[in-house]
Amino acid sequence: MKQETSENKKVHFISLGCPKNLVDSEIMAGTLMKDGYQVVGEAEDADTVIVNTCGFIEDSKKESIQRILDMSDLKQQGKVKKVVVAGCLTQRYKDDLVEGLPEADLFVGSGEFQNIAKILKKSDEGEKQKTFFNLPTYLQEEETPRVNSQPGHRAYIKISEGCMKRCAFCAIPLIRGNLQSRSIDAIVAEARLLVAGGVKELIVISHDFTDYGWDIRRKDPTRKESPVELLKALDAVEGLQWIRLMYLYPDGITQEMVQVIKNSTKIVKYFDMPLQHINDAVLKSMNRKMTRDEVETALMNIREHIPDAVIRTQFIVGFPGETEEQFEELLQFIADQQFDRVGCFQYSPEENTPGGKMENQIDAETKQYRHDAVMEIQQNISRDKHRDFVGKTIDVIVEGFSEETDLLLQGRFWGQAPDIDGVVLINDGQAEVGDMVKVHITDSLEYDLLGEIVTPN
Repeated sequence: MKQETSENKKVHFISLGCPKNLVDSEIMAGTLMKDGYQVVGEAEDADTVIVNTCGFIEDSKKESIQRILDMSDLKQQGKVKKVVVAGCLTQRYKDDLVEGLPEADLFVGSGEFQNIAKILKKSDEGEKQKTFFNLPTYLQEEETPRVNSQPGHRAYIKISEGCMKRCAFCAIPLIRGNLQSRSIDAIVAEARLLVAGGVKELIVISHDFTDYGWDIRRKDPTRKESPVELLKALDAVEGLQWIRLMYLYPDGITQEMVQVIKNSTKIVKYFDMPLQHINDAVLKSMNRKMTRDEVETALMNIREHIPDAVIRTQFIVGFPGETEEQFEELLQFIADQQFDRVGCFQYSPEENTPGGKMENQIDAETKQYRHDAVMEIQQNISRDKHRDFVGKTIDVIVEGFSEETDLLLQGRFWGQAPDIDGVVLINDGQAEVGDMVKVHITDSLEYDLLGEIVTPN
């Protein structure tokens, strides 16, 4: 029986930041819907707007604040009744936000969002409490309600919270706390539910996949939780076609892990491996706990055993003290390694992090120049790599129509992660969203591929 939606029970979500934050929004949506709320697509149609904020770097903070102010304007215009501020920015700057944003009605930290239905109900009943903060993280449970906000053929699955590393530039441990891993049984149970709902591609997310299970094994050495055992368990889930791993740190990519990925028909040969830099002195200053030799060994291990692996990485330029010579070493490394995908960030000083307190901060103009130089090199590499696909036929999962035109279908091959990599534009052939089709590549662009569906004989 369809549950009637009562007054003040229409909710709109604005989810900012990374996919891990998006999963939190999906849990809030599932929790609210279970309690009789209706999730609507437009803020103007809602009684309550929940802004799930990101507080990772300066630009994300500014975006979060602006969206809160935009929703507060709607409230002043009488178009919404309540504005709720949740997520990482709330957890990190709770006192400052409560004081600086009196327009918002409720502030919910990253350890309380799972109680969102109870919080809204009490507020609707006249409860005066505005702030809800507990532990820095909430670890998802097997029975946690969740609504997948992605196209039905794909979903993110979060395997842990927090991080055991202490990189000098990163505020994640301050926001999300130390590493807390879910059990393999709980992750597999959720994966099976997602597959039962039509999911074909599972995207495994965490702050560091290669550290998965360390906290569990530390408490109980007899436990099986480890990256390799998790991969084996997910690989056995019937109905999955693609398993995509995100956030693999090079110091944890073992020979055994590479072999499991190589031998699997489901785990795509896609390595998302944030390196951040390559100069040993800069890596040490970043507290990355690895050397150039160790990074190159990890890359060589992958390429030796999986020659067609797609490797995506990211770098930070303008970290305090980075010299021109160290930056030139990074440029040469990128040119030599010929990565398939590269993201580049200009260093952003973060409060209460070691990097933010360092001397020799780099000026904005130098950081911009270094960012542009990295991207110029990578653009040429990406263009050349895409030309190599012309004439080949590859498996593509159809995502719908192109964002640029409604004349072309759009999809991704296994070497393209959603929202961060390019796409395959299909200019001939018909398919439904979620179909896995073979596409003959006829042309290439800087970041995208073009092709036509191959019709079976």
